[in-house]
Amino acid sequence: MARVVLAMSGGVDSSAAAVLLREQGHEVIGLFMRSGASEEQACATGVNLPIVNAAPHKQGCCSASDAADARRVADQLDIPFHALNFKDAFGRIKDYFVDEYLAGRTPNPCVMCNNWLKFGRLWDFARQIGADWIASGHYARLAADPGGGPPALLRGLDRGKDQSYVLFGIAPEILRHVLFPVGGHTKPEIRALAERAGLRVATKPDSQEICFVPDQDYAGFIERYRGRQETEGELVDTAGRVVGRHEGFEKFTIGQRRGLGVAFGEPRYVVALEAETRRVVIGTRADLDCHALTADRMNWLVTGLPGTFSCRAQIRYTHDAAAATVTRGEDNTIQVTFEQPQFGVAPGQAVVLYEEDRVLGGGWIASARRGWQQQGSPP
Repeated sequence: MARVVLAMSGGVDSSAAAVLLREQGHEVIGLFMRSGASEEQACATGVNLPIVNAAPHKQGCCSASDAADARRVADQLDIPFHALNFKDAFGRIKDYFVDEYLAGRTPNPCVMCNNWLKFGRLWDFARQIGADWIASGHYARLAADPGGGPPALLRGLDRGKDQSYVLFGIAPEILRHVLFPVGGHTKPEIRALAERAGLRVATKPDSQEICFVPDQDYAGFIERYRGRQETEGELVDTAGRVVGRHEGFEKFTIGQRRGLGVAFGEPRYVVALEAETRRVVIGTRADLDCHALTADRMNWLVTGLPGTFSCRAQIRYTHDAAAATVTRGEDNTIQVTFEQPQFGVAPGQAVVLYEEDRVLGGGWIASARRGWQQQGSPP
């Protein structure tokens, strides 16, 4: 029997993971990671947590009600439970989130949370209490390496719920100590398992929002967190002609169509954000076609790959991975060239490389070459 520290979010997936680990004979210790948001002070020490029913509308993944749900599941399954304050670590994620938007990039805080907290600080805690493994309710799978190397990270069996994209950044040495109990099941199977176990979270909705921005007002969060920013500027077309003004480039994302504040005879989209000039560049749907991208800070989960190879590249969580050729560069960078142009490639997001279901590695999109830039228009 192995001692396993399980990240418990209060949702159905991590709760079902606790059931599965118990059925496999493991000693399970539940850990809830508190983000430090003001409404979550009640669970700062893991005591006096209110007993509340699963909310009909799920917002973030770190609320006081989530902590109460996680504790209730742990009590019902008779496993030890800790609710620890990770406010400082979440502050680092919030800083990253704001810094990326103010640099004209689109952040992915969920990936950073996995890298820094769920599979960083979680492993630190596990080692402190003598645990051999850490686990989560992510929909992903692991396959042992016959040669004794780190296991292969695979897509979850339920492709509609697969979360391997947000897990690419796990360090290979930590991946050796990770378990994904629900990854070999479909979502309906997991809900049915939780219901059979008598867990009230069996019907709890999935979290959709960023835990520290539950209202989805990113620009409002930036102003509350960092203060008023002087980011207003010009709206320009791909030829550099001024077509209007905007109140802050951090309020826009690549591919955005609505809320541009200008009208044309055909739809226009945000095709580039220029933090240095404060310009928001808008263009046609075709102008968003991305032929190639560069990425840096690669985390490789497979060794021995050649300098150039073919694979499938996924550019956001909801994207269908596309056929591409990857060329490895210096300083842990890559260039990805797509067989067919891709829509909405945003600097700051992750690109994750796959060979069939296996994650080869991933990194952070630094730049994208689009159709209008191919034609010599100004960047």
